[in-house]
Order: sequence, then C-alpha cells, then structure tokens
Amino acid sequence: MEFRKSLTSLLHALKQEKEFCEQIVHWHTIPSKEAEAVDLPDDIDIRLKTALQNRGISELYTHQHEAYQFANKGSNFVAVTPTASGKTLCYNLPVLQKILNDESSRALYLFPTKALAQDQKSELNEIITEMGVGLNSYTYDGDTSPAIRQKVRKAGHIVITNPDMLHSAILPHHTKWVSLFENLKYIVIDELHIYRGIFGSHVANVIRRLKRICQFYGSNPQFICTSATIANPKELAETLTGKEMELISKNGAPSSKKHFIFYNPPIVNKPLNIRKSATLEVRRLAGHFLKNKIQTIVFARSRVRVEIILTYLQELIKNELKQKSIRGYRGGYLPKQRREIEQGLRNGDVLGVVSTNALELGVDIGRLQVCIMTGYPGTIASAWQQAGRAGRRQGEAVIIMVASSSPLDQYIIQNPNYFFEQNPETAIINPDNLVVLVDHLKCAAFELPFKNGDTFDGLELEDILQFLAEERVLYYNDNTYHWMNDSFPAHNISLRSASQENVIIIDQSDIASVKVIGEMDRFSAMTLLHDEAIYLHQGVQFQVEKLDWEEKKAFVREVDVDYFTDANLAVQLKVLEEDMLIEKESAGYGFGDVTVQAMATIFKKIKFDTHENIGSGPIHLPEEELHTNAAWISLHSFNKEDMSEKRLEESLIGVAHVLQHVAPLKVMCDPSDLHVVAQIKAVHNNKPTIFLYDRYPGGVGLAKKIYETMNSVLLEALNLLSNCPCHNGCPSCIGTESISNSIKKDTYLLLTKLAIKE
Repeated sequence: MEFRKSLTSLLHALKQEKEFCEQIVHWHTIPSKEAEAVDLPDDIDIRLKTALQNRGISELYTHQHEAYQFANKGSNFVAVTPTASGKTLCYNLPVLQKILNDESSRALYLFPTKALAQDQKSELNEIITEMGVGLNSYTYDGDTSPAIRQKVRKAGHIVITNPDMLHSAILPHHTKWVSLFENLKYIVIDELHIYRGIFGSHVANVIRRLKRICQFYGSNPQFICTSATIANPKELAETLTGKEMELISKNGAPSSKKHFIFYNPPIVNKPLNIRKSATLEVRRLAGHFLKNKIQTIVFARSRVRVEIILTYLQELIKNELKQKSIRGYRGGYLPKQRREIEQGLRNGDVLGVVSTNALELGVDIGRLQVCIMTGYPGTIASAWQQAGRAGRRQGEAVIIMVASSSPLDQYIIQNPNYFFEQNPETAIINPDNLVVLVDHLKCAAFELPFKNGDTFDGLELEDILQFLAEERVLYYNDNTYHWMNDSFPAHNISLRSASQENVIIIDQSDIASVKVIGEMDRFSAMTLLHDEAIYLHQGVQFQVEKLDWEEKKAFVREVDVDYFTDANLAVQLKVLEEDMLIEKESAGYGFGDVTVQAMATIFKKIKFDTHENIGSGPIHLPEEELHTNAAWISLHSFNKEDMSEKRLEESLIGVAHVLQHVAPLKVMCDPSDLHVVAQIKAVHNNKPTIFLYDRYPGGVGLAKKIYETMNSVLLEALNLLSNCPCHNGCPSCIGTESISNSIKKDTYLLLTKLAIKE
C-alpha cells in the first residue's frame, strides 16, 4: 500500500499546484474493475493445467475461456481486449492443448516485431519447461543461425516469425517446410491493428499465398488473431485472412483505477499560438514522480527525443537516485540490454524508463504506476497501448498526455470526448490493389504453378495471368502458368511499399561498416530522401548526404539535430474516372481514379515543438507520375462579395492544411500516407476543389474511406478550427500566421459551406 499512498498524496499535492492545474484540459478517472473468471476447463491436459497452476493461473478470464471454446469448435476468431488483459493465453492455451493431444500438430505465430517475438517465446518456453514435455518452440527470423534453421524446419512444433520472413524465407522454400505445412493446425496473428495500409495489404496477400501452400499440403489451419481496440477488428481480421471470424470483445481481466490527464503546455507566443516545449514539460512532470520514487515510463516519438529526455531526467535526479535507475529503451539497443532493463523494471531496480514505441506492444514490464506521453502517439489505439503500460498490476495509475503545438495534438487534447467516448479509427487495407496483387501473384507462381481456372483465395485471375504470360514473366503450357525467371521474386518485393523501383537507403555513419538500413518507394523518396533531408529510421535521425536518383540510392549519416524537414510538392492532379459522386446544394463529394504529376521543389527546416521555419533549400529532382485513388470536395458556388478569388485560394489552402491533420485520424494512417491538394479551378469540373489521395500506386482504400465519411471528417475539421485559441491562424490549425487578419474566419466559413448538412 506504500506505493499507492505516495501516488495518491502526490496527485493531491499536484492538484493544489496552480502551475499544474491551469494546464489541465481534462482529468478523466477510470474506476477499477474486478476480474470476471471461470475455472480451468476439465478437458485441459493435466500437464498443462499443473504448469498453469504453478504459474499462479488457477482460472481463466471470461475472454480467455471464450477463446478456448471457439478454438475447440474449430472457429477462427479475433480477441480484442486492452493491454495486459492476458491475450497471450487466448492462443497459447488452445495451441499447447492441441500439440499435447497430437504431437504431430504444428502452429505458426506471426508477430510484427522481433522484440515481441522474443518476449512471447520466453513466456511460452517457461510453460513448456513447467510441463516437462519435449515440445519445441523456436523463433525463425533474420538472427536465426543456419545451424538452427534446419532444426526449426524439421522439428519446430511452434514456429515464431514475422510477415517479412514468411514472405521471403519460408513460403518460397516451402519444400523444406513439409512437416510444418502438412500438420499446420493454427496460425496466430498478434497485434492485428499493426497490419493496415500498404503493409496490411501486402500481408493479406502473403496470407493468401500461405493458405494456398497449406491447401497443397492438405492442411486447413484455424486463424487466431488478437488486436488493440479499433473500430473494425472483425472486418480487418476477415479481410486480412479471407476467413469468417468470431469476435471476442468482452474483457474479463481486472484493471486498476486509472487517472487519464490531458495536459496542454502554457502558451509562450500568443499571436502564433506556440506553446512551451512538450519535452521540457515532460521533464518537469516526470521529475515530480521520480523524486518521490514512483515507477514511471515516459514515451517519446523518436530516438533523439528519448535521449534528450533521458539526459534531462538523469541530470534532474543525480543527487537523489542512482544514474542506472533511469534508463532509455529503443530500437538499436542490444537484446541483452533490453532484457536487463525489462528485468530491472519488474524487480524495481529501474525506477524510470524513457522509451520509443518499442515498449508499446505487449512486452511484460511489471508494475509501472505512471505513464507520460510526449505528444499524441498518432492513433487512439497506440495511446491506449501506451497507457496500458501503467497499472498492469493492482494499484492506482496515472497517465498524462502532454501535447505539442502540432494540429493533431491540439485537436486530441481539446476534444477529450472524441478520445474517450468513441473509437473512430478504422484500420483499412486493400488486398486487391493491382500493383500489390500482381507482385504476390508472381511470388505465388514461383511457389506453385497456376492451372487454368485456379483462383487466388477466391479471386478470379485469368486476365492477370494472361498479362504476365504476355510479358514473359510466366510461361504458359498445357493449361498451366509456370514461373520462368532464374531469380525468385520475393527478394525484390518489399512489404512496406507498393513500388518495385524502390530507393535503397545506405547508412554511411561508420565508413568501416556501411550498411543498407531500409528502402522507400520513389514517390515518397522525392519528399523524404532529397539531399539534406532529415530521415527518421526506427527513431534515429539521419541526414541525406546524397540522393543518386539514377542508381536509386540515398546515402545517409546519423545526426542529432533539433529540426525536421518538410518538402513542398508542386502537384498537378487530374481525374481519370469519376466512380462515385454525391451532389448537394453548396458542395459535391466525389471519388475516383486520378493521376498525380508531382515535382519536389523546395524543402523547409522546421524546429521541433515550436514548428518555426528555420531555413530552406531547393530540390533538384525530375517529375514523377502516380496513378491512385482520390476523394474530393468541390464548392459549387461562392459569393465574390463575401470573398475575393485570392482569399478563396488562401482559405482553400487553410482547409487543406486542417484536413491533412484530421483525415488520418479517421483512417488510422500516418499523415504522410494521405496527401491533400487544393485547386482553385479543378480540371474536371472547373470548381474550387480539395483532393485527398492515397500516396500509393493503385490506392489502399484510404481515400475511399474518407469519401464514405467525408461529412464527419469536415465536421471534425470545423471542431479543430473553432477550438484553436489563435486569432488569425497559426501552425496548430490552418498552418500559417502571416496571411491577413480574417483568413481564419474565411477558412471557417468555407468549411461550413463544404460540410453538407444531411
């Protein structure tokens, strides 16, 4: 009880502190909840039951029990419950039971990150050791040594891997994995909400290939998925796996009392509505808790931010606590360091940890009491994942979200109801994106030939296969399409982009060890990998020293700077085909295929937190063309007495800036996945129009979802604008502070005309 008292009394003291109270926008208390549990099922193997009881598990939460029942019935299901609610047992229990019943059974676990896979493997192996049976669980990733790989293929009851390894190292070599594919009973997909946008569209096709190979070897595995809370978990699971799903959403796990505090730093520049640095406020708030020896986690968005906050906090408490009691945790740390930090958090040696989202996913890190977020993490699902790091065991917990000046942060902080009372985020994928689909059909044809009349998990293929045969990619003979190239295609296809002609990113920070750290599609590279761009990779800042456009190589070096870069794209957008249209009195909404011709012109250096422009430079790159999907809003008429054409153009740009920050909220994507362009006179209808288009060739469904929810997106934009305390526009709303006085009012007026009243 000592911990709880000190936290409760500290909260009481902070409430009395004027400086703290004045910045609190919302204080939301979530009451504690008792567990809803049932006895362990009678049909569980006695060895497994004993192992669970030895680990203190003598009953199942209701959602775990429901999962076990669905698994026994042969149903595919998706379990959606909060962090730390014991989702792991939803799949480990049925999988282990199945293997104990029939030791030839196999299971495949897919995790989005290596760290999560390692953590889950440790937990699984502890249960297996307790059972005292010869059951093998192995991780199969890029770090698996060649000597162990053969053992995994032949004798792995449970193979733990990631989608990239499945795509490039397992499926193309399925003949080496016969014992896995012949006996595969379960496929587990953890952290389902991660598989969205282009990545999710690729993974859906990897799963189509996996099912095709299972069918070839005579197996028909069940799918078990788990996810953080999103608006459409069942729909996402069904689209990703191509299987009908049962939904488990009633959480039976207990939870502690939680205080969720929205904190907005004080304004330091009123005309520009620029607030005090979120980083400095986080240092001050975290210092309060750490000095009182309350275990605290601080989340930051990048590795550089992690290091800055870590340095601040270690300096702040150096006279009171040991240096090692405050640690950083991020990508780039060695597994040994990570395990040591996790262990320190569990046993209390580590009092505070500053982390990127590396600790957001389900790694067990004990009984932290306070979680402080440096800015909004980007999605409500992520925010709840981070909040779930605190109060995992019994006792009170505090979560503080400290906003930056960015429009998204300001929107969330000013709209607590949006955050707490609804879950508007829809994870969207489009497995039938033609560019993505064709790539995976090449991979599938390499793995197994296609016969006339074959489908790809129900999708008709004749036209695409004929096209690939005409292009001499496939060879058609005796009613069968065969792969006819020396190399296998999976190596050249990245699950993270929709283009084959990717730019390779080469890190030359250490001349003795130059290495490739990533790749990016050409269209994105124009604005993110131009000379002098600041490129973020796993939270690390790199500066692009040279972009070799011809050779498709970007040479980068690690730096530590307090700004990021943002490039201007000169965009010409033409509507190729209008698929859907809604016409009302003041405005019309459309959706269809578009072609985007874009040229990167200049880039700006923008200071963290304050978003001040601190420099710029030219970009010398050729024009690129992109065929994709777009949603658009056109204004039918405007009164020239109310607004001149110049002011209308300025207002359109203001609306576009607001939409650029609000729209990604609805479709749960990164703001860079969805681009917004304003045209004073659109080519296809000669009207003032704002386009929102998918940044990926062929589109992944983001623009379509925006079209379907256009009115609610516009109403959210109005909300953001009316809640911004600036007078004339600022970086937190319409993106500028230099245009004439009433531009914010004009932007608001334009938005009200565009938002069609039903």
